[in-house]
Amino acid sequence: MSLLPLYDVIVVGAGHAGCEAAAAAANLGSKTLLITMDMTKFAQMSCNPAMGGVAKGQIVREIDALGGYSGIVTDRTMIQFRMLNMSKGPAMWSPRAQCDKTKFSIEWRNILERIPNLHFWQDNVVALIIEGNTVRGVKTQFGITVYSRSVILTTGTFLNGLMHIGKTQVKGGRYSEPHSYGLTEQLSELGFSAGRMKTGTPVRIDGRTIDFSKLTEQKGDERIVNFSYLHNNDIYLKQKSCYIVYTDEQVHESLRTGLNESPLYDGTIQSIGPRYCPSIETKLVTFSEKDRHQLFLEPEGEDTVEYYLNGFSSSLDWQVQLKSLRLIKGFENIRIFRPGYAIEYDYFDPTDLNHTLETKRINNLYFAGQINGTTGYEEAGSQGLIAGINASLKLNGSAEFILNRDNSYIGVLIDDLVTKGVDEPYRMFTSRAEYRILLRQDTADIRLTELSHKIGLASSDRLVIKKEKVNAIECIIDYCNKTSIEPNLINNYLISINSSAINTKTKLNSIIKRPDVALKEISKLLPGLQKIFETIHHRYDDVIESAEIEIKYSGYIEREKLLAEKYNRLENINIPARVNYDELKSISTEGRQKLSKIKPKTIGQASRISGVSPADINVLLVYLGR
Repeated sequence: MSLLPLYDVIVVGAGHAGCEAAAAAANLGSKTLLITMDMTKFAQMSCNPAMGGVAKGQIVREIDALGGYSGIVTDRTMIQFRMLNMSKGPAMWSPRAQCDKTKFSIEWRNILERIPNLHFWQDNVVALIIEGNTVRGVKTQFGITVYSRSVILTTGTFLNGLMHIGKTQVKGGRYSEPHSYGLTEQLSELGFSAGRMKTGTPVRIDGRTIDFSKLTEQKGDERIVNFSYLHNNDIYLKQKSCYIVYTDEQVHESLRTGLNESPLYDGTIQSIGPRYCPSIETKLVTFSEKDRHQLFLEPEGEDTVEYYLNGFSSSLDWQVQLKSLRLIKGFENIRIFRPGYAIEYDYFDPTDLNHTLETKRINNLYFAGQINGTTGYEEAGSQGLIAGINASLKLNGSAEFILNRDNSYIGVLIDDLVTKGVDEPYRMFTSRAEYRILLRQDTADIRLTELSHKIGLASSDRLVIKKEKVNAIECIIDYCNKTSIEPNLINNYLISINSSAINTKTKLNSIIKRPDVALKEISKLLPGLQKIFETIHHRYDDVIESAEIEIKYSGYIEREKLLAEKYNRLENINIPARVNYDELKSISTEGRQKLSKIKPKTIGQASRISGVSPADINVLLVYLGR
């Protein structure tokens, strides 16, 4: 008899996916055990010390709106904030923060240890306990058996992890940390399709040896916007600058001397790396016409002298890396804390998952994070959150929790994974979403908080803040739709911003739709609007900004809503699980094979499967009597 209790949920791995999964399951009332090899590295920032970015910032906001913690931890450990893509439309605006990576991990641990239903065990899981086609628990390398009603695997880069620095190879899941073994072999025997992927991380530099006078300083935004809707745009740590540097042809020539021994080009590394975050040696080969590459020097913390060189991911010999870096202006005398390295690891075909992230082959077994072929803290955290929610809901007999492509980037991410699969590390981009103007970073709480509150995860405080925000936005929009303004009140302002003056009394909303017109500036002319603004007590600037976006882009927003409604009709046409696609000879051979493998639940999902044509969908509709 085990001295350990029977758990409802066991989460294997305490990276970004594991932490969100464990927190969600425990907060929903499930007795949860989080197993990790190192309890000093919760949600470790293995690569760059930043959260957010293009599309990723939207995901962090969505995690927060659903009651997750990534946004809260980011705010509390932020040392620089920037809103990216401000020169583009608001659908592209993406928040990004540099964080103190040590405090980030500590803050996560502080949060997790305060969750009553959450327990911890430091160990390495080497096998699952499977009875029939249902998971019953795990076994660890120390011979300990722990039973549970469900298991969530969030193994990151640790499954058979192998690191490369030049000709040197070291088994491990992260620099100076052991790899995990046993699970891949067991899951493969159970019929899961495993593959290998590669990622990399750059050199870490001693800031005391950098000549910052030769670098271009990149300060953060003056206006700091918190990721969490619970926070009121607060600053917790002192803010720091990043710096921009460039390689040149002299640096490139030095790097090329190591290509013949690069594991990327001598055949050692066969696995697939991230297309959108290539190593410096890949940049030299793929973009050989470029005579320089931009690099970003990022602080690793509030007080540390350690710096991360974004854009210089490498698996070259460490001496080649250091020699080449010293040819960059400002880096002539640098010392490094560790070289960059590449790491290969196992992942599993995500088309073997349902949208809940439960596996199709084994009941109550869930995968989240890089085990599904994704890359990035934000992508991992969102999957962990959804897996933790669904694991707990299923055990309680509640309906599954699935997000859609028209209400979240998380919905786009998971649907892409389980419907299309991956052939390279999956990274979220705004271009992957069909309804970007509906999925703006400022509306995540409006889209998702009430959904999460209904299942018991998002707090009542979150719901109150969301409702107050919605009411304020509606009041502002209503006022602007109903109010007209006289030429003598507005023309001086319009002329000052080089906008055409008006000749007659004009509706306020049509004035605000002009590109250069600012709602806050107009409000100074209208006491009625100022009075509404005075009722905003939480995130004042953000609420006004959201209202202005809704007015300026109302036509685009309505158009996308109509498109979403149209395509959602296909999502409401269910496909019975008993359909034998091999019998539907009018469907193409590739279509039958893909449909049989993925087993889509709706016509909408079937239509997004690569290799399934519109003609195949028409055959399915006829078969279903539609």
